Amino acid sequence: MAEEFNNDGMLDMFLYESGQLLEKLEGIILEKQDADCFDESDINEIFRIMHTIKGSSGIMMFENITKVTHRLEDVFFYLRESQPDNVPHLELVDKVLDVSDFVNGEMEKIKAGGKTDGDEGPLLKELDDFLAKLKGEIKDQGIPLPKQKKNDEPSQFYIAPVASENSRFFQIVIHYRNDTMMSNLRAYAATFALKEVAEDMLYTPEDIMTNESSADVILAEGFYIILQTKSSAEEVHELVDSTEAENIEISELSAEEYGQKLVEHGRVDAPPAASAKASEPVKEEKKAQAPVVPGDYVVKSKETGKGKTLAKNQPKKQSIISVNVEKMDALMDLIGEIVIAEAVVLQNPDLKVPGLELPNFQKAGAQLSKITTELQEIIMSLRMMPLTNAFQKMKRIVFDVSRKLGKDIEVQVVGENTEVDKNIIEHITDPLMHLVRNSVDHGIEENVEERTSRGKPAKGRITLEAKNEGGKVYISVKDDGKGLSKEKLYEKAYNVGLIGERPITDFTDKEIYSFITLPGFSTKEQVTEYSGRGVGMDVVVKNIQSIGGRLDIESTEGAGSEMTLVIPLTLAIINGIVVQIGTSSFVLETASVKTFMRITSDSIITEPDGEEYIVLRDECYPFVRLNEKYNLKEAGTKVEDGIIVVLEHESHQICILIDKLVQEQEIVVKPIPSYIRKVKGVSGCTQLGDGSIALILDIASLVENKERRI
Repeated sequence: MAEEFNNDGMLDMFLYESGQLLEKLEGIILEKQDADCFDESDINEIFRIMHTIKGSSGIMMFENITKVTHRLEDVFFYLRESQPDNVPHLELVDKVLDVSDFVNGEMEKIKAGGKTDGDEGPLLKELDDFLAKLKGEIKDQGIPLPKQKKNDEPSQFYIAPVASENSRFFQIVIHYRNDTMMSNLRAYAATFALKEVAEDMLYTPEDIMTNESSADVILAEGFYIILQTKSSAEEVHELVDSTEAENIEISELSAEEYGQKLVEHGRVDAPPAASAKASEPVKEEKKAQAPVVPGDYVVKSKETGKGKTLAKNQPKKQSIISVNVEKMDALMDLIGEIVIAEAVVLQNPDLKVPGLELPNFQKAGAQLSKITTELQEIIMSLRMMPLTNAFQKMKRIVFDVSRKLGKDIEVQVVGENTEVDKNIIEHITDPLMHLVRNSVDHGIEENVEERTSRGKPAKGRITLEAKNEGGKVYISVKDDGKGLSKEKLYEKAYNVGLIGERPITDFTDKEIYSFITLPGFSTKEQVTEYSGRGVGMDVVVKNIQSIGGRLDIESTEGAGSEMTLVIPLTLAIINGIVVQIGTSSFVLETASVKTFMRITSDSIITEPDGEEYIVLRDECYPFVRLNEKYNLKEAGTKVEDGIIVVLEHESHQICILIDKLVQEQEIVVKPIPSYIRKVKGVSGCTQLGDGSIALILDIASLVENKERRI
């Protein structure tokens, strides 16, 4: 049953599955990096991962990936079979990570539309040398080497249905594990291997390489093969890939049973009566039939678009599917437009007629709002992803950089299952990587004696932590290193002219720590490839600010530093309160609003420098008049005529004056166009129901600017 190979639609699945497997591989490696050796389950799992990627890449014809994964598979085959002692663990870890990096690099080329042209030669030689060394140690320990695995290329692909007296017939049923991805590729690999020994072969589903849904059928019902061969059942079982299989059933058939199965499943037409009796009259009561022999059958051509299925039951539906990210982005944009359209309908100025009552319209509008909100929540949940993979990449960076710098560092992870919008994760991966490198290079002491003299353990520690709080995600990188010296930071900033002639007492600790984010600022005396505080930290801050986030820095000299990324849970839709100042509309994020109240001018305190404060319940709050800040001449100026809004950002509070409270609604966040000058205190804009544009206030910026003036 020859079938033209077609990888259309399979490439994305190959990249996805292989990427998942490589992430799992790195997770195993980094978890056991400090162990003495890999345990039996780890060895089996790494062997399975390499075997799977080898088979998939071989089918997809990525030769260099196939070679390196096959060679590493050989290494773990010997480890699995011989179970030697004293395996050089760190050297083995390096080899596995080298293979992972090579395969990842080739996959990135594939994603970019390029060719897998990486030179696998040096890596293959390293693996060969390591395997030879490993075999030598196995022999030295008196352990017999396991039998060499065969991996011969099939010598022929043409399958002739000709039976001989030595031919044997088998029915093979392969049941794959429920979590097996690309089971149709696994099935194809089995048929590919069996073609070495097959005289004739039938398998169902037949369209395993042209129909992706055949994977569902295989998982639900199994993969059936009818085989004619001269090989034994043991040889057939050895050829069939059993790595992903939960169960393989091989039963031998007689020639008659084999032929009958071919008839049952439409592979052949039934044989005609014996030719010797063809000229004689045929008696109605009984027709002579020749003995059923496979060679007597005539192969039928398959009807276009109709595959044959051995099992009677319908395939079960999988509970998880993969969706292209671009489709998710388009759907999210569409949901945003629906939210805007809903506001346009329900807040239409034509409905604001005195005395007009529309109870049915209001009821339908409420139902529409409920459905829109539920739809938005579902779409948002689909886009949410845990930070597990991002944190695993950071663990790999710590492992690589610390070894190159000669530092002994462990990584602690907290809250890795915290979920964030996928777009947010893509924006924070590079900044997070930069912060982790800085902690390894700048934070952890180079001298172990320096650590132990301060009562610290000899091994440094970097903690990655993530948590959700108040519609924000907090991701922190904390080290127990030497911390930041305020005096050194101030001296450096003063010497390079970043702060003029201002004394150190003019700055808060937070402001001094923020010097490291200024362009060109660095306290590193000797620049290395991992240095980055200053050289690039300004880029980190800009990248975080571009998604509405910020970087907070805390440090204690001699005890360590903590850098926290504070980012929105999502970039798309927020709950906001629309307010009016004069004829201009603004949006306040609901989570930042603490209270609304009216006051008199007696509650305002004015400092000699013009700064104003409001006394509420015996507490003093900074006061900002947005009408003066943004030159809104139509706005009211008397506090008695307006409304005071108390806003909270982390532990800091500030008061603003508005003229009118409009309503609370879902806000579709749109970036401010690049041709408009960036205004401090404004993070974005949105379209309201009446078609007008409202600016979204950046509460964090308002609070920080007010504190800086204080």
